[in-house]
Amino acid sequence: MKEIKKVGVWSLARISGVIGVVAGLIAGIIIAIMTTVLSSIATATGTQATGIGAFGISAIIIMPITYGIAGLIAGAIYAFVYNVIAKQVGGIEIKLA
Repeated sequence: MKEIKKVGVWSLARISGVIGVVAGLIAGIIIAIMTTVLSSIATATGTQATGIGAFGISAIIIMPITYGIAGLIAGAIYAFVYNVIAKQVGGIEIKLA
């Protein structure tokens, strides 16, 4: 068994940031689809739905950026906290085949 004694802060932050961008893109696409459908329903029923479509399209841009930044920050904090705790109690043990 090998023990992970230290995690690179920037390394984990980058990976978390990229995962956040991918998750944000998926969420943005889902929101864009939902707002397009809701806008179509509102138009079909005669209700005025101003700005719903624009919000959906902007979600594809805004959400990956927001999720990426949040993932980057969370990954850096997590790596820092892990490194501090791993010094005190030991790291995670893994078995490499």
